[in-house]
Amino acid sequence: MISLACRSPAFPRWRLLGAGLCAAALLLSGCTGTAGDAQGGQGDGVTPGGAAQVAERSMFPRLTHAQWENTVRDLLRLDDRPGLSASFTSDPLGGVFDNNEAALLVTPGLWGDYQRAAEELAAMVTADQGKLDRLVPADLPDEPEARAQAFVERFGERAFRRPLTAEERGAYVALFQRGEELFEGEEPFAAGVRAALEAFLQSPQFIYRVEFGAGPAEGGLIPLAGHEIATKLAYLLWNTMPSDELLAAAKAGELSSPEAVRAYAEGMLDDPRAREVIGAFHRQLYDYEQYHDLNKDQALYPEFVPEMGDDMQREAELFVDHVVFDEEGGLTDLLTARTAFVNDHLAAVYGVEGEFSSEFKQVELDAGERSGLLTRLGFLAAKATARQPDSIHRGVFVNLRILCAALPPPPDDATALPPGELATNRERVEAHTGKGTCGASCHGVLINPAGFAFEHYDAIGKYRTTDNGVPVDSADVYTLGGQPRSYADAVEFSQLLAESREAHACYAEHWIEFAHGRGVRAEDRALVEELGEASRGGASTKELILRIVSSTPFLARVPAEAP
Repeated sequence: MISLACRSPAFPRWRLLGAGLCAAALLLSGCTGTAGDAQGGQGDGVTPGGAAQVAERSMFPRLTHAQWENTVRDLLRLDDRPGLSASFTSDPLGGVFDNNEAALLVTPGLWGDYQRAAEELAAMVTADQGKLDRLVPADLPDEPEARAQAFVERFGERAFRRPLTAEERGAYVALFQRGEELFEGEEPFAAGVRAALEAFLQSPQFIYRVEFGAGPAEGGLIPLAGHEIATKLAYLLWNTMPSDELLAAAKAGELSSPEAVRAYAEGMLDDPRAREVIGAFHRQLYDYEQYHDLNKDQALYPEFVPEMGDDMQREAELFVDHVVFDEEGGLTDLLTARTAFVNDHLAAVYGVEGEFSSEFKQVELDAGERSGLLTRLGFLAAKATARQPDSIHRGVFVNLRILCAALPPPPDDATALPPGELATNRERVEAHTGKGTCGASCHGVLINPAGFAFEHYDAIGKYRTTDNGVPVDSADVYTLGGQPRSYADAVEFSQLLAESREAHACYAEHWIEFAHGRGVRAEDRALVEELGEASRGGASTKELILRIVSSTPFLARVPAEAP
């Protein structure tokens, strides 16, 4: 095991997001590298403005388990993710998204996981000549000492996402030269690589995304250095480390203005990895996980089969990908487009005519019945019981995830709907939570009106015109833009949402949360409003992302307080 306990001024314990132990123990002997040292060789940063619009954030956000997997794959030039994080200590969910810095701790258990993974990966790569040849640059010098130094410099820049300091180079070269002693019987160069890999993969400079900044504060803000911007771009748009080309652009000073960052990000959005990230954003925002393991009454819904959870998630993924990348669309399209991707299972529930198989086919759904994600089977079936639509949870979802409305938590003594003899699902909900009940103030104004818009869809999302023999009533009123807006059904309601300031501001808020890996704060409100209005005016999802990555909050940080 290559790990020596120590404490580094670059990673004071108080800044490590509640780490259960001094994560600086991951550093090499001597704990080299201070805040000042780590700035060396990173290229020019962007000169920022607008300190009042930048919220404080961690200087050391930890890699998520997915980011660790992707980074190890790319750093070691493997064909696939190693899959080792499947056994890592799991992270709690700190918000809507899994990259929330407040939840990404290094607990004693995770620290041990990192150690074991580093040892296993180093041994695997150096034991396989093909993997080792792929990792080691072909143009390294032949002389052993120069070869070791060149490997450490080249690999270290990729592992730390910045050039190494002189002290770091010296420490890692010294460790490399001890490889033959540490791993007796192995070929000397391979043994040195193994020793260096173990240490690099346990370093805080690898496990954390370090943001010291490019220099002194300007106008109350510290601009990020070029390599820090490259790293932030890569993990936002690709969920992995910067490519060799992106690191070279940072070193050459090609990320030195908001315009340059935006231009580079435009190209990055064309990469297939960006499709994965944007898909993951919507998967977490719209909670596709709830589409699985649904229990439906087979006597009432014989067409619902267990594998439909996977089908409904795939439909949602294809729809979002189509809107964002094929149509260059945004939230309005996500809420109103009728294009869908269905297979034989889904087509049967939608009532789409034609020949279908297990393959997904693009279709257009009935304009009178469907409009965007909120009228698709995944959302509707997930927010339903085994026999009935769940109007309350449908309404809660719209308020929280589409409108960012401030709903109070349910009372401790909240109970499920009683069975009752009332004719329709809506009548049962109103009797339990509507006007004249203790839930009227919240349910009657926010939750129930939003949920009742979807009464035309049963427990598996099939369109219906009657409920228990009574014509469905999905009309209601919801306040948007300070004005009560009436609608007859979910199609009209979705259109009103797509026209509202609230929905577009909420979508912008979620993107800012995802981009920064933290909750939205007061300093973000101006950007939320700007992006929300742009989205409402027709700006695409990709345009919102480009505006975020070229904004001051993305390219600078506030000075850290003293410990």
